[in-house]
Amino acid sequence: MTGEAVLIDVPSAPLPTRVVGAVIDWAVYVLLFVGLILLLSLASGGASDATFSTLVLLSMVLCLLVIPVTVETLTRGRSLGKLIMKLRVVRDDGGPIVFRHAFVRGLLAVVEIWTLQGIPALVAAASNARSKRLGDLAAGTYVVREQTGMKLVPPPQPPPYLRAWAQSADIAPLPDGVALAVRQFLIRRWTLSPAARATLTDSLLGQVQPLVSPPPPPHTNPEDFLSAVLAERSARDGVKLRRDNGIRARLLPPDAL
Repeated sequence: MTGEAVLIDVPSAPLPTRVVGAVIDWAVYVLLFVGLILLLSLASGGASDATFSTLVLLSMVLCLLVIPVTVETLTRGRSLGKLIMKLRVVRDDGGPIVFRHAFVRGLLAVVEIWTLQGIPALVAAASNARSKRLGDLAAGTYVVREQTGMKLVPPPQPPPYLRAWAQSADIAPLPDGVALAVRQFLIRRWTLSPAARATLTDSLLGQVQPLVSPPPPPHTNPEDFLSAVLAERSARDGVKLRRDNGIRARLLPPDAL
């Protein structure tokens, strides 16, 4: 979420990176399973074949379902492979996953990854924009890179002579496209030709001025006006978001399951 309350979608992790992380996890869980089988073989020398088969089945469930689900739940979407590749599982809205998301992903992983050698997972991931496997589609999750390299350059601060006016003015919420366009213009205006800069300024003024009352003081520079409106609207949106989050935290119980 930018300062102007413009939602920026976090891109999903590339499929090859996900595959590498998954292979690391598979190797760890397979080695753990093999180790448990060896321990069972040594510890159950006098046990019947039925007992040994039951213990093997329980070990398989433990290594392929219980441990992966527990790890993703406790780490909010990470595993050893994801930690190494700097990946994390998040909800479709970008929030952290909880037990039910991890359980659905883990349960379907037993079928699409362990039983069918990962072929359905690869086909599904290659068929959608967010590289979701079947477990992600069912759970409403996707995998993102924790280090995307995306950095937002802050727009220039408004001039001091407009701060008092901006704080007292009635500024309606800026549409997402308008807020983003104003932000980009203020950041890039020094690289524009005079004609393009003047044209963009007039265009943005025509979209922003109807949303502001009263008008700025006479002889206000149009670019200063846009900067003051953007900064004040950003501050008000930030206050609103923090207030809404506080109310939500007080009224809604934590999503523990």
